[in-house]
Amino acid sequence: MNFLYPGFLFALLSVAIPVIIHLFNFRKFRKIYFSNVQLLKKVKQQNSSTEKLKNLLILCSRILAIVFLVLAFAQPYIPQNNQKATFLNNIVSVYIDNSYSMEAVNKDGNLLDESKRRAKEVIKSFGINDRFQILTNSFEGKQQRLLNADEFLQALDDVKISGTSRTLQQIFNRQATILTGSTNKYSFIISDFQKNINPNKKLETQPDIQYSLLKLNASNLPNVGIDSVWSLSPNHQPGITEKFVVQIKNYGDQEAKNIPLKLTINNQQKALSPVSIASGKSIKDTLSFSGLNSGWQKGALTIKDFPITFDDTLAFSFKVDESLSVLSINGNDAGNYIKALFGADSYYKLAENTENNISYGTFDKYKLIVLNGLKNPSSGLADQLKKYLESGGTLAIFPNVNADMQVYNGFLKSLSLPIIASLITTETKVDKIDLQHPVFKSVFQEIPKNIDLPLIKRYFSFSDNNNSNRESILSFAGGQSFFAKYSVGSGNIYLCATDLNASEGNFARHPIFLPLMYRLAFSSLAEQPLYYNLGNDVALQSNKINLAQNQTLKLVSKNFEAIPEVRQMNGKTYIYVADQLKNAGFYDLKLNDSLLSVYASNVGRTESDMHYLSENELGNLTAKSNIKIFDADKDAVKLISGTHKIKQTLWKLCLILSLVFIATEILLIKFFNQSKKLI
Repeated sequence: MNFLYPGFLFALLSVAIPVIIHLFNFRKFRKIYFSNVQLLKKVKQQNSSTEKLKNLLILCSRILAIVFLVLAFAQPYIPQNNQKATFLNNIVSVYIDNSYSMEAVNKDGNLLDESKRRAKEVIKSFGINDRFQILTNSFEGKQQRLLNADEFLQALDDVKISGTSRTLQQIFNRQATILTGSTNKYSFIISDFQKNINPNKKLETQPDIQYSLLKLNASNLPNVGIDSVWSLSPNHQPGITEKFVVQIKNYGDQEAKNIPLKLTINNQQKALSPVSIASGKSIKDTLSFSGLNSGWQKGALTIKDFPITFDDTLAFSFKVDESLSVLSINGNDAGNYIKALFGADSYYKLAENTENNISYGTFDKYKLIVLNGLKNPSSGLADQLKKYLESGGTLAIFPNVNADMQVYNGFLKSLSLPIIASLITTETKVDKIDLQHPVFKSVFQEIPKNIDLPLIKRYFSFSDNNNSNRESILSFAGGQSFFAKYSVGSGNIYLCATDLNASEGNFARHPIFLPLMYRLAFSSLAEQPLYYNLGNDVALQSNKINLAQNQTLKLVSKNFEAIPEVRQMNGKTYIYVADQLKNAGFYDLKLNDSLLSVYASNVGRTESDMHYLSENELGNLTAKSNIKIFDADKDAVKLISGTHKIKQTLWKLCLILSLVFIATEILLIKFFNQSKKLI
């Protein structure tokens, strides 16, 4: 048997009080003179031995009543397997759920405040030599150290609501990193246990850690939140109509009617639409607007919904490019189809080089490079194109079918492309188009049943033994490739089986050529995500940024400035922010005073569903002997007991026995050895 509060055992010294009273409570007698001995018949008969027995029984009852009352306060218990702890010190990790759902209230007030009170109760049940970890959703480095009780309580007061949320397995794993060594190890999880806290429904725990899960109770609140947003526009140009799709979800159990949805761009209202959503359902709404200038745009979608408001706003950012630069390297008899295509739209800035006069140093300025009918591509060109592709460039190749196949094969091989097997001179029609490929996706509103595809008179047949890297966009019968995409380095190559001359077919004059080439150009714009989620996304993405030796990037927002870690990978620049971003909003990436990018950060939507695991559901997820589950409304006392691997508590029995002995004392005094009269 062990005790939760052994300090109360010092109160056993109080048993000396009834002993002292018993020893010094001498009865004083008075002398009474009788004139007649007959009066002695009226004196009560007393048996001295019986009186002593009565006093001893009363003394024992008083002592036992005090002893069991003290034991009740010390809270004795029988440990699991009837084994006592073999280590003197304890390490205790207490997780405080500080996600947005903990802003909910119950009869005891704010859930976060209640979790702090429960944590204080846990700490008080341990000794002065024990050490504690306080853990929140931020998983900060400073939380990976052990504190004494006073330091823990001070850190507990500093816990605030955070936009980050964690799964139960992540919490267990984080606690296991500090609950090590030859000590008693205890884990406490204090949370409302939303249903999203354990998506995998399979928990891995450490056998030498005693886990205690304290479930705080809150009411299921109605909530409507903006779930996500994405763009339907293939790219963003000044002045054109933009289309964005927003998804809104009703997490509540009742229909939400006429919720106002507002879209603002750069603090200017662009769209307003009321939406109604059935309970537990999602809807999508398309918002159209125009009139944007070039540069970075800061957008925000907002709704009005109470009482849960943290998911009523979704910020996003995107860039409107003033132009898109294209380089066409032309053969001697390549024709003017590329020039006619991109030269007709002022948005495209087309530059042209001849096959014999190529400016290699300017390749990195162009989003798309087109090799148009080159007859003798050099190895030097291949080397420069490989560097261009490694930085994420896009290349389109239309080979000259009159070229020397051996020369072309050397060029293609150096770019990790399939080599030419033969020249086919039989007139053939393209048989298949992949309308689900990103190049064509959303181009056609309706898919034609008998679509007319290009007719090709002469084309190259490629020896493509390893086609795992190939994405066929247009192909002949039998799966032979006509126009395909290959990923090379961080970039993409689009390889056609013929050139664009009219003598080789009608591909360049076919209606499908224009959307194909435009979408190739759009695909070269590596657009960054519209927004990121706090706590989940630790790296922000950007196009490659070339930094000098002493140059650093700054991430700037209102009342915030940080120098992030920068890594160059796969032709892109990644900005690692770790846990530096605490608040939702916009963050500007700057090099000196130049604005390079704008990032939108939002609170994740995992906390939006205000439905919670019941105690039985939580038990089904954690059906292990070293995990105990407690309900804050029913098991507050057992929570403290649960820290010591209790098999059975005995404090109630001690309290009952104390009351029994108090009652025994009363009965002894009132009914034991009633005085008898002499007759």
